[in-house]
Amino acid sequence: MTDAPDGAASPGVQGEVRDARPRTSGETREQAEQSTLGLLRDLARGGRPSRADAEGLWGAIKDVARAARDVVSEQLDADRALMHAMSAVIETAKSRYALDPGAQWKPGEPLKLLLAGYNGTRNTGADVRVEEMIRQFRHLFGDEHVELSIYTIDPDKTRGYFRTVRQLHIPKIFPRYLFDTVHTHHAVVACEGSMFKSKFASALSTMMVGSIGLAAAEQKLAIGYGGEAGDMDEGLRALVERYCREALILARNRESQEVLRELGIASKYGTDTAWTFTPAPDEVGQRVLRDAGWDGVTPVLALCPINPFWWPVKPDVTRAAVNAVSGMYADGHYGSVYFHREGADVHERQERYLDALAEGVRRFRAEHDVFPVMIGSEMLDREACEGLRERLGAEYPVIVSDEHDMYDMVSIMRQARLMLSSRYHAIVTTMPAGLPSAGVTMDERIRNLMADRGTPELALEVDDPELADKVHTALVTLYTDAERIRASIDGCVLENLERMGQMGMDLVDFVRAHHPEFPFADGLGHGGDPFAHLPSLPPRLAQMVAARHAPPVPTEGVELSRPRSVA
Repeated sequence: MTDAPDGAASPGVQGEVRDARPRTSGETREQAEQSTLGLLRDLARGGRPSRADAEGLWGAIKDVARAARDVVSEQLDADRALMHAMSAVIETAKSRYALDPGAQWKPGEPLKLLLAGYNGTRNTGADVRVEEMIRQFRHLFGDEHVELSIYTIDPDKTRGYFRTVRQLHIPKIFPRYLFDTVHTHHAVVACEGSMFKSKFASALSTMMVGSIGLAAAEQKLAIGYGGEAGDMDEGLRALVERYCREALILARNRESQEVLRELGIASKYGTDTAWTFTPAPDEVGQRVLRDAGWDGVTPVLALCPINPFWWPVKPDVTRAAVNAVSGMYADGHYGSVYFHREGADVHERQERYLDALAEGVRRFRAEHDVFPVMIGSEMLDREACEGLRERLGAEYPVIVSDEHDMYDMVSIMRQARLMLSSRYHAIVTTMPAGLPSAGVTMDERIRNLMADRGTPELALEVDDPELADKVHTALVTLYTDAERIRASIDGCVLENLERMGQMGMDLVDFVRAHHPEFPFADGLGHGGDPFAHLPSLPPRLAQMVAARHAPPVPTEGVELSRPRSVA
């Protein structure tokens, strides 16, 4: 069924002719609500709706849902409503502070630090960077002087992660929950990499900005640690501009600093925090690959596809209501009231992207003997991985993070000889092992990373009409010029380790400025050694640092402080 032109008569849900006179938004909304409720009531009672067949029923529901959604969207943008709610909560916290300041740190007690990020979705990169953040904080503050908590979307998916850290189950509609939990902590750290961006979900950035704003409203420590700033919609830009001015923002790259500077937000130059991660031993990754069909000899080509075109995720209450009853929008349903972009254009662009990856890989395999492995760093990547495998024409392995934890996932990826990835952290977490990699990017993150390490030609674009040719060329370059690329990667890793240490110095100075009596160890903060502000390093990184830097750094297996148990 197609929508009738504006002002024309078109069939109603029950087959009547609609009044051609223009309707007010209130009348249209009422009609949509009544029609939807009638259809859903029929379903709930187990009776038959007026439509004669199932096709007519689903068509009717789609039309009603579309009409209702269009009306509601005119009246209320759900992302904007969430931002308004978050702003109202922050303003309320400012008023509450005069009467009830909440938790305020006092000498002699541990600093209660709350981490706000994107954990609980089995996103390997998000979990790895937060794991390393936690290890760095424990090293800098000392276990006896810090009490860490973290938000998780799904506690079942973070069980066994983040040792010594209390996990808090955050609801998907979160403003009131943030209002309550930030109040009971001394400091907040926003820790998701895509910190100030609308590319994936404005709601996620709203949560992190809201956490920072609530902390600042109650004179607590407010910190954004190693995040990226990129394109933001108008509402999110206004929220960042208004509530992040008092925070310590450590940006992941120079480009992010420039975005923040345009909003009047001061920031310091930092990096990602995943560089220091120690995965499971090589034997673990090798065993998983052997069990999946690898012969243990043929070079592994790691392929990390995604669906770059179904972002951003946006809330849609009307669609959620219809989906709850009918399952009609299940393919695009992200969770709760949130939905991916969908439609013919999204599908066609994804098909072209996967076709191009497959064509480039096929041409490379005709010249070089490699064993392709599809790797999904987030649960959402399974469909893309399976689609790429189908195009390659063989039962190559698909390995996804819903079946393997972050330690195993990184171990698996590091067994590869080459990598082609649309996942930023698949590249970051394998660079410390010297794995030559190229990226196929949907935004600035991989582009910035490749420029940072001196290989900008290895950043390809997901919608490039010549993507297949460029994939083939990039893979040939990785194969034939591996030593040069590995040397460039090692230099970049060392530089980022130093920047991560400098972030630790900035953090120490920020806390010390607000709490001069906090018992930091001697030598921490500016004037000290950046590498002394890192958590323990795996052997290869420790050797790289030692070769460049005289003072020794801790190696893996040496505890910097004794962990505390957390109830």
